[in-house]
Amino acid sequence: MRPLVTAIFLALCQPAAAMDPCCATGDLGLVVERTTGSLLVVDRSDRAAIGRIQGLGDLSHASLTYSPDERYAYVFGRDGGLTKVDMLTRSIAKRIVQGGNSIGGAISDDGRLIAVSNYDPGGVKVFDADTLEMVADVPAGAKTIGLVDVPGRRFAWSTWETGEAFMADFSGPEMVLTKLGDVGANPFDAVLTEDAHIYLIGLFGEKGVTAIDLWDERPKPVRFLKDYGKTDDDLPVYKMPHLQGWAFTEGQYVLPAIGRHELIWVDRENLQEVARTPMHGQPVFIVAQPGSPFVWVNFATPLNDTVQVVDSRTHEAVKTLTPGAAVLHMEFAPRGAEVWISARDDNKVAIYDTRTFELLAEIAADTPSGIFFTARAHRTGL
Repeated sequence: MRPLVTAIFLALCQPAAAMDPCCATGDLGLVVERTTGSLLVVDRSDRAAIGRIQGLGDLSHASLTYSPDERYAYVFGRDGGLTKVDMLTRSIAKRIVQGGNSIGGAISDDGRLIAVSNYDPGGVKVFDADTLEMVADVPAGAKTIGLVDVPGRRFAWSTWETGEAFMADFSGPEMVLTKLGDVGANPFDAVLTEDAHIYLIGLFGEKGVTAIDLWDERPKPVRFLKDYGKTDDDLPVYKMPHLQGWAFTEGQYVLPAIGRHELIWVDRENLQEVARTPMHGQPVFIVAQPGSPFVWVNFATPLNDTVQVVDSRTHEAVKTLTPGAAVLHMEFAPRGAEVWISARDDNKVAIYDTRTFELLAEIAADTPSGIFFTARAHRTGL
């Protein structure tokens, strides 16, 4: 054989172990290590850490999203950093600092645009997913929160100081910006239902929640739970709930009671409260376990070493776990067989079987917070 042909033939005949260690991305994930500005690369099947990516800046309130092919992660740092991470080479592909203080982002349904919401200087910036070159700068004159991707190359968000919601449509040659309405005082976060139907906005400056029907030709804000807690003395709010953890199950919205040790259950059709569940502490994340009637809840400091499991049919807590000190986040395997829980102050991620509640494994991590599996690439609103 010719030398080049021979070399190619021999390379193809090598056993897998001798070849490049790159692997498929479907079982991979990233754990944010908030203090060190690094990401821990994990393999879900092996329940193991397989690498670390460093140099991502301030990750004290970081989130991320994935490209449709699961090849790249886009990390949104608190310092305004937008970092594109290659999951195969486990390295930074590109990094820019696009603002002074960002609070999250989203990827368009076609995977071509990355949007970032900013506290400083406010507004939303949109970038080309390949190059991270800016495509649009949408000022808001306010902190932007609750940024979500909406089918049709669109993004929706809300504004803290002005209490408004907006939609930006990038499906045509020019961006079309639409105000969805006035939603209430100081929206602190927002979430899109899994079918991209309802955009839900939590309010901090007044009681209540706002819903916007994005399937309507003329979406408009609808307020509900307007009287909740008005006659009660709220507890101090130790940590704002994260609405991307609001659960939707059994035809219900499961919402955190701000400043209270309760969950609120709301009928999705008529927006009426149907039940409340007393909880261990102030809920932060409420996450629905895939393929089950259960939701898992973690809590604000100082009661943040605990996770409770609640049955959406009975509205009762059925299990209490103590995975470790300062539980910050929970992420389920795509079909719900396992849950991965970060315990920041114990520097570990604990993995539980969701059927037996058995502790399956623990992975060492440096002050872990968010856990993000690549399966998120195929979910709307993240």
